[in-house]
Amino acid sequence: MKRQSLVESFNSAIEGFIYVFKSQRNMRLHFVIGLLVILSGMFLNFTYIELILLCLTIAFVLFAEMINTAVEHTIDLVKEDFHPLARIVKDICAGAVLLSALSSVIVGYMLFVSRAGIRVEENMIKIRESSWHVTFIILFAVLIIVLITKILSRSGTPLRGGMPSGHSALAFSIWMIISLSSANSLAVFLVFVLAFLVARSRIRDGVHSVLEVATGALLGSLVTLLMFQLLN
Repeated sequence: MKRQSLVESFNSAIEGFIYVFKSQRNMRLHFVIGLLVILSGMFLNFTYIELILLCLTIAFVLFAEMINTAVEHTIDLVKEDFHPLARIVKDICAGAVLLSALSSVIVGYMLFVSRAGIRVEENMIKIRESSWHVTFIILFAVLIIVLITKILSRSGTPLRGGMPSGHSALAFSIWMIISLSSANSLAVFLVFVLAFLVARSRIRDGVHSVLEVATGALLGSLVTLLMFQLLN
């Protein structure tokens, strides 16, 4: 292979970036959001260190998206027919992009909140002193338990199908939270009806079996009841 000159290397790099920008919608979305964030940081008089952090974080997201696109094209070039390992590799790359995007959201949130005069430490104290933090902890715990159970049982995907039904678990977890924290019988009954309809829709759409839905409902209710007693 002929060795490229410095100018040709720069041209190839720029063409690669332009190709990903034109062909990948997520790349365009990340780029536009990143540009708006940097302009907002300049408008709010961010320090050089803060702007550097923003630029590095945005570049990390764009880098992850470009690597994801390169890996996907390489797999499609080498393996034309479907292969489970090819899908796993693509899912891993997509997960890397998601992780970089979530990290950028956290970094941006911390920087912009500090500029808005909001102290994160004070907000955390208010959350801990509020009864609402128990609700979020319980729902997060139910979601994590559902994901772990699906991974161990190797059934379905994290967000669809498998044992148990995540929708049913969260729906009945919310019903249990309302039941334990509210004295309004009508509200408790209505939330139960909504949870039942959510569970029924998973069966009707053929996403889950009756056993998976019932297991999810029981799991969400019991975990919520246990954690509510431990945290209150």
